[in-house]
Amino acid sequence: MSSALDGVAGDDALAWERLPYLAGFGNHFSSEAKVGALPLGQNSPLICPYGLYAEQISGTSFTSPRKLNQRSWMYRIKPSVTHEPFYPRLPGHQRLISEFNHSTSSATPTQLRWKPVNDPEIPTDFIDGLYTVCGAGSSFLRHGYAIHMYAANKSMVDCAFCNADGDFLIVPQKGRLWIKTEFGRMQVSPGEIVVLPQGFRFSVHLPDGSSRGYVSEVFGTHYQLPDLGPIGANGLASARDFLAPAAWFDSDAHPGYTIVQKFGGELFTAKQDFSPFNVVAWHGNYVPYKYDLSKFCPFNTVLIDHGDPSVNTVLTAPSDKPGVAILDFVIFPPRWLVAEHTFRPPYYHRNCMSEFMGLIYGDYEAKAGGFLPGGASLHSCMTPHGPDTKTYEATIARGEDAGPSRISSTMAFMFESCLIPRICPWGLDSPHLDHDYYQCWIGLRSHFSSEGSEPHD
Repeated sequence: MSSALDGVAGDDALAWERLPYLAGFGNHFSSEAKVGALPLGQNSPLICPYGLYAEQISGTSFTSPRKLNQRSWMYRIKPSVTHEPFYPRLPGHQRLISEFNHSTSSATPTQLRWKPVNDPEIPTDFIDGLYTVCGAGSSFLRHGYAIHMYAANKSMVDCAFCNADGDFLIVPQKGRLWIKTEFGRMQVSPGEIVVLPQGFRFSVHLPDGSSRGYVSEVFGTHYQLPDLGPIGANGLASARDFLAPAAWFDSDAHPGYTIVQKFGGELFTAKQDFSPFNVVAWHGNYVPYKYDLSKFCPFNTVLIDHGDPSVNTVLTAPSDKPGVAILDFVIFPPRWLVAEHTFRPPYYHRNCMSEFMGLIYGDYEAKAGGFLPGGASLHSCMTPHGPDTKTYEATIARGEDAGPSRISSTMAFMFESCLIPRICPWGLDSPHLDHDYYQCWIGLRSHFSSEGSEPHD
């Protein structure tokens, strides 16, 4: 049981720095902002404490197996149904897509890379700053994913966003996010991630003035911790390092409050006269949560060869096929390289999975230049990729004399999927598209010699 702080100013910086959290992944939590607000012994009493309304939010079907079932109960001042009808948001958002077909997106096997986008020139909040880069499947069919990026410089005021299509995993690269949810508040800084499950209402405030980052969205499934297999019981992301918000509520009247709902990739708005963040208490296991990537415990090769990137999976949204993901979230954090007689950067490869990469800070080990913080790359199914020319030549030049080395001050990540992505118009027409990306490999020269070399024992 946790009790949030009463009377803390909503936008006070110190208050956001000291927010209370509930630790654990997949736990059943209980949290109340007023002592006694949670009913005892049942979920929906005839009269709730303090005259609150009981309301359930379900992230899975009612009859899902117990180990997969996700739902939470909220006890709120007014129920979320108390709003005017939804109408299409005008003007419409032209850069959000959740149906990936010939009419909305294009397919290409070419390696793609994007340079970082600039801060918006006009006031732009998180909703208007979102743009879809690529994806696969359909939000209506509850299968697939979308990858978005965002660039914003304006906080959401008297407005909340609700994504009915899927779960958002947000990776801020520049600028902190102060996020209000129905379950409480979270501060999310670059180097952290936040997951906002399907259906939750939230608002994003920008204390640093401008922010940009990456967003993955999964349809019809939820993120979970990957199995550890031969690694054993410990390592990678620890469940105790995931943090959910503690209950906090806004009881003030807000005439003209707007709910923006993403539904089938389109935006709809409804008006109400109160804040949606009026939940005084809640309990359940369907919750927003955040995670500090610096707490990840990486595993790596200790003798020969470069390990598969799968060993760096933080979260996975599994498909129905064992070992195959609709979307994996994988990171490349600071770590030691010690492999002997080994080409240590990622090897050249083609993959049945498709890989979208981003860089939060620092340099990526396989690209000596061009792949910048805030930028992105996409290597689709069976498209070859790997280290650029500079990285390859520098690695070979060091030869066998290279001792243990540490990759420091960097954090790259990858969204990896079994589904082949289609590219959205913004991705192909963007002025930030690096049309010379292919040049980073053109300089790779042949080192072949007919003399060969002596075989190893």
